[in-house]
Amino acid sequence: MNQRTFVTATATAALSALLLSVSMGAQAAEKEKCFGVAKAGQNDCASVMGTHSCAGQAKTSMDKSEWKYVAAGTCAKEGGTTMMPKGAKM
Repeated sequence: MNQRTFVTATATAALSALLLSVSMGAQAAEKEKCFGVAKAGQNDCASVMGTHSCAGQAKTSMDKSEWKYVAAGTCAKEGGTTMMPKGAKM
């Protein structure tokens, strides 16, 4: 590979990585944490009550201490809340 091809490939890779990170940031900004809508085994992270520390470990559906990311503005429509429950440990 000659130097010009190497520089072009490196610049293309850097630009692609930058565009991907900007795109991922925009997607994250369009989501909100919604409590009480996750089905059993489909929560996005730890229980705010400290009963487990990982995604996918919810034992019951619609538990108020379990959450998942939903599109911004849709939490209440799905029957959840963006407010942490009383006694949350986070």
